[in-house]
Amino acid sequence: MGNGCRRISVCYTSGMATKTVQLNWNPEEEFTLYDHDDYKVVMKPKGVSASDLLPMALAGCSSHDIVSILKKQKLDLRELKVSATATQDDDPPWRFRKIHVHYAAVGKGIDPEKLNKAILLSQEKYCSVYVTLRDAVEITYDYEVIEA
Repeated sequence: MGNGCRRISVCYTSGMATKTVQLNWNPEEEFTLYDHDDYKVVMKPKGVSASDLLPMALAGCSSHDIVSILKKQKLDLRELKVSATATQDDDPPWRFRKIHVHYAAVGKGIDPEKLNKAILLSQEKYCSVYVTLRDAVEITYDYEVIEA
């Protein structure tokens, strides 16, 4: 664990983090994924499909940023509901063509423009999933504020 590595699954070298995820297949548990902190995600047939993980990662990454940004602005955000609709080719390898993300911020007195700016900041500066996908897949979004 010398050379900057703090765990086997996360290593920092030359200003970059390298993270390792794991997959285990066995007849009883099917396909089980583990993130770099050993958090377990079960894949189909008993869990999530592999292709759903991509839009889920985009929604999760951007939402984490957006909630953090809005909380720092001391807005009364009570819930953030996000849906991501992915369009894929009909034939193998079922390439992703478009992902549309809808953000619904629930709270009291939330300025829609501040929500939009938080979304843009996530896309431009913080969300690694968005930055990785933006040149490969068309990503669009819309948003709404729901008064609570």
